[in-house]
Order: sequence, then C-alpha cells, then structure tokens
Amino acid sequence: MSAPKLAARPAPRPTDAPAPPTRPAAPAPAQPQRLTGELKLTLAVLLVAQFMLAVDFSILNVALPAIGDSLGFSLSDLQWIATTFALSAAGFTLFFGRIGDLIGRKKIFIGSLALLGLASLAGGLATSPEVLLAARVAQGLATAAATPAGLALLTTSFPEGPLRQKALGINGALMSAGFTTGAILGGVLTDLLSWRWAFFLNVPVALAVIVVAPAVIKESKPAVRPKLDLPGALTVTLGLLALVYGLTQAGEHGWTNAHALSGLAAGAALLAAFFAVERKVAEPLVPLKTLGRRTVAWGNVLGLLAFVTETSLVYVLTLYLQKTLGFTPLAAGVTFGVLGAGTVVGGLLAPKVIARRSTLTALVAGGVIQTVFTAALLFLGTTTGASLALLLPATFFGGIGNMLVIVGFMVTATSGLPDAEQGLATGLASMSQQVGITMGTPIMSAVVTATTTGAATASAVHHGITVAIAVNAALVLLGVVFAAVFLRPKRGAGAATA
Repeated sequence: MSAPKLAARPAPRPTDAPAPPTRPAAPAPAQPQRLTGELKLTLAVLLVAQFMLAVDFSILNVALPAIGDSLGFSLSDLQWIATTFALSAAGFTLFFGRIGDLIGRKKIFIGSLALLGLASLAGGLATSPEVLLAARVAQGLATAAATPAGLALLTTSFPEGPLRQKALGINGALMSAGFTTGAILGGVLTDLLSWRWAFFLNVPVALAVIVVAPAVIKESKPAVRPKLDLPGALTVTLGLLALVYGLTQAGEHGWTNAHALSGLAAGAALLAAFFAVERKVAEPLVPLKTLGRRTVAWGNVLGLLAFVTETSLVYVLTLYLQKTLGFTPLAAGVTFGVLGAGTVVGGLLAPKVIARRSTLTALVAGGVIQTVFTAALLFLGTTTGASLALLLPATFFGGIGNMLVIVGFMVTATSGLPDAEQGLATGLASMSQQVGITMGTPIMSAVVTATTTGAATASAVHHGITVAIAVNAALVLLGVVFAAVFLRPKRGAGAATA
C-alpha cells in the first residue's frame, strides 16, 4: 500500500514578505461642505427664535413711560420693568445651559419658548404692576434657558469650520439687528397701537417655532449624562443676580449708592465662592480645565466687552438724540436702523474674513474699526444736520466692526471643544452676552450721571454723553489689546487657530 498523502502545509512567509492585503477601513462620514435643505431649515428655525429673543431685550425701552401711565407705576419703580427681566436673563443663563446638557437641549429650547409665549401673553394682558413684573421675570427665565440651548443646538448641528462660522455669522448679525429692531418696533407699536403689542408680538412667533421645531431640530445632549453641581449652580446664579442688581442700582442712583455697593460686594464674594467650589467638586458646573483654555477665557472676555460697548452706545446715543437734538422716541429708534444695517453687513462679512484670514484678524480688525468710529462720535455737536452727517456713517461702520468682534468671539469661545462641552461653552458665551447687555447701560448711565455737572441742561448732558463715548471707545480698544496679546497663535500653530 502506498503511504497516505498528507495535506500540504503552506510554506512559512518570510518575515520581510509583504503582509496580505487587508480590507481598507471605512472612511469617516464626510461632513457637509454646503448648507443642505435640512440644515437651512434647522438654521431658519434657530435664527427666528434667537432674533425674537434679541428683539425682546429692547422692545420695551421706548414703551416704559406708556406702561407706567397705563398700569400706575411710580417713576422710581419704572426701571424694575427692565431690571426684573435683566436679573432673570443674566443670572440663570449658565445654570440653564447645564440643565440643557442634563435633559436635552431640544427639550429645553422648545419648553423655554413655550414659557416665553405664555409670559408674553400674560404681560400683554396685565392690569397691575405685580402681574407685569411676574411676566417679565418669566420672560427673563425663558430667555436664560432658550439662548444657550439655541446656540448649543446651532454649534452641534453644524460641523466646526466654514459652515459653523457662516451660521454663527448670520446668528450674530440677526441678534444684534434684533436688539436695534426692538428699539424701532417698540416706538412704532406704542405710537400706532399700544404698548401691549410689544408683548403680544412674541406669541405667534413662539407658537410657530414650537410647532415646527420638533420635526426639524435633532436632539443634542452628551453621551454621558453629567451630574448637576448644585453648590456651583447656586453660588454662580446668586453671584450674577447680585452683580447685575448692583450694576442696575449704580446706573440708577450712582456708584456710591448703598444698594449698588452691597450688591456688587455680594456678587464678587459669591463668584469667588463659586470658583472655590469648582476646584473641589467631582463634576463641576464649569470645569476649570475648560475655563482655563485661553480661547474660552479670553474669547468670553472679548464677547463681554463687545456687548457692553455696543448696547450701551445705543443708550448713550438715545440720550443724545432726545436730550440734545430733541428727537422723539420714535425718531430716535428709527435712526438706529442704520446701526442695524451695519451689524447685518458685519455678520455676513465676518465668516469670510475668518475663512480667508483668521479669527484673530476678525477680532482685531473689527475692534479697531469699532474703536475708530466710536471715537469719531466725540465730535458730535448740537446741530441736527451736521450731527446726523457724522452719526449715521459712524454707527454703520461701528456696527460692522462690532459684529466682526462678536462673530469672532462666538467662534473662538466654542471651537476646539467636543459636543459634550458645547452646552457649557455656549452657556458661558450666552452668559457673556446677557451680562454684557445688562451691564452696559447701567455702567454708561453712571458715567453720564457722574460727569453731568450742575443742572441737567442740554449742554451739561452733552458733556456727560461725550465722556461716556470716550469711555466706550477706550473699552473697545482694551479688547483689541487683549485679543492681540492673549489670542495670538503659539509658534507652530496656524493663524486660524486663534
């Protein structure tokens, strides 16, 4: 018998022989390079909501005297219509930004807009000061929840890069334009209809967003649910409330007022306690590692200065137009349409500047432009024709510069972070925005009050306004210095990483 055949063994492969071919790894899903129809619809819903929130900040300013006459507010209590809203909107922004991370930003966004619609309806139907103030508190809380949730939904819906920069540019333009539009709408609605329509206007817009948003916006929340840092949330919220209260009292009564000083002192102490808490807790509300990123820290400082300067300039120029030139509230509001146009142009221009040059270029160039044209307002006189010939182009180009800074701040403060930290990043950015808007007017009001010597004649008020404009320009220039020094790219890093 012949021996059985053994199965042939494969010859061993030499160690230097090439490895057998392997199946290539599946490529990562390509990020969209252009706005698809779905992304456009998502962007439209988010932008409509953010524009409405921006309008809500300023729409009642012109209407305050009419509200006081209608509901029986005393002159000294009239400022609480704005203050109660500001306290809620600025104080709870960071807290609600974290709540969005916990339960889902889409849920918070839609729920807060429902609250805004109901609060606006209650405010428009109010027949007593108490009901109106309660409605304003609810509006402020809704704004504090909707703003960071909307921004987080925007940044997580659009990939980091040109698409996100474009979305943030349009969002910034509409946000700033909304603030200006609110001043105009407030005057138009109060003069032609009633101050109540300044509230009612929110109701159909909020309802439309609530109906459309569930089908358009995708839920966004971290894969791992974080724990809520209650001690941190409590100290930062109370600290911001005390700080904003102190600033509003300083704007109303001066920096030496006891309520202003106690509010500012309490705010500083509580915010110091907040940072002490964040160093010790296992899952802090604001991880100091994230806050220690120079892009996050200095980006938010620049955002704070950008909102402080531009919104307070509107207040200062409102005083100038009405107290020096004798404009009516409606005429003064319409004048700011030029500023609104400038912010829209700046918002559309900013993503192109960032894409072709760098974020740092947008921050520095925008700050320089805003500084130059704010300083030009120092030459405003007391005659209408010559003053408007200077004021209109100066506010237009100043608005462009300011919007370059705002979009640069938003990109800087939210870039390079994972989606899990976008709620925190946008919460911080929203807090900078809200606190900046809230702080600007009382700071400049206090400057005008302190430098208006003697009787409040037109010339004395004009002097105080001029000093406030100089302070405003100096703050913008300070932001330019901060950006150039602290956000300059490190060696070996691309310029665009600034």
